[in-house]
Amino acid sequence: MSLVDRVRQAVSAVSDPELRRPIGDLDMVRDIAVDGDHARVGIALTIVGCPAADRIESDVRRAAASVAGIADVTIDIGVMSPAERKALTEKLRDGRPARQMPFGPDSLTRVILVSSGKGGVGKSTLTANLAVSLAAQGLAVGLVDADVHGFSIPGLLGIPAGTQPTRIDDLMLPPVAHGVKTISIGMFLRGDEAVVAWRGPMLHRTVQQFLTDVFFGDLDVLLIDMPPGTGDIAISIGQILPHAEVIVVTTPQSAASDVAIRSGLVARQTGQRVIGVVENMAAFTLPDGTIIDLFGAGGGAEVAAALSQPEDTVPLLASIPLSPALRTGGDAGVPVVLGAPTDAAAQAIRTLADALAHRGRGLAGRSLPLSL
Repeated sequence: MSLVDRVRQAVSAVSDPELRRPIGDLDMVRDIAVDGDHARVGIALTIVGCPAADRIESDVRRAAASVAGIADVTIDIGVMSPAERKALTEKLRDGRPARQMPFGPDSLTRVILVSSGKGGVGKSTLTANLAVSLAAQGLAVGLVDADVHGFSIPGLLGIPAGTQPTRIDDLMLPPVAHGVKTISIGMFLRGDEAVVAWRGPMLHRTVQQFLTDVFFGDLDVLLIDMPPGTGDIAISIGQILPHAEVIVVTTPQSAASDVAIRSGLVARQTGQRVIGVVENMAAFTLPDGTIIDLFGAGGGAEVAAALSQPEDTVPLLASIPLSPALRTGGDAGVPVVLGAPTDAAAQAIRTLADALAHRGRGLAGRSLPLSL
């Protein structure tokens, strides 16, 4: 293999940090020339002002310089033509038409909705930490913040304000935080701007665009942080994703558990399956061994029992203790499973993630490749 070929091989293996694929596979590598120990490498970015440009240039320079016999590297940066971008988007879609929802019943991606009957039970914080825990296990994880009016996922994951998806023609590439590809309406608003006066049709269209126009690539798990209650978005997602699985989050107190039951029942009415209940803000233990059940006890078990049916038992998947570290981690944008891994709440969430990662997906709603 010639020195030029070895440089091309090394450079082609560099991964695009947004698309998560080698730039050689994405046709981003251009002419490569070697003069003595000096290599000149041409690459084409997908768009002008690509936010990953510095990272790609640095990685390409390092890869070329790693080839034996190369001491100096010059990078020539260009931009793909419209025709090249079109070819790239078609390759990324892998033959799927534009604006087609890729998470249908036959998809290999497991779709899990995290819902609650009321706000303030820690649903979004749990969802963010669960997503990060699943990604830490090596799974490809996507997260949709469907709580349009009360979005909080970007802040919980530490995604800087003002961060927006990168657009390649009609594809949107979601920002990645802690290995989780994430989309939220908060990425499209300015400062403290709020979503007001949005009703059913606009909410439905927003959620639908999150699922069709955002390019997540091949995912093992797609988590959806649902808004509290049983309003328009819950109904819309029930129509779009009737095969999805549902986790219901509650706190131990009856005021929360009573309304949590309703969210599970509504999900079941749309055809979705409630796979379990998570009790958040449960009893915690002080250093002297004293147990404090600030919000009471037993609410999670009550919700699980109420949602269980003779042919489909709904388990209590986890009981997450009240945790100052969980709260401070959310405020700082550092999930507790990363920032304080020995915390009791972090350990409970990792155990929950492990159980979900090893739980098989049901075949309900999926076509089976059977022939007579």
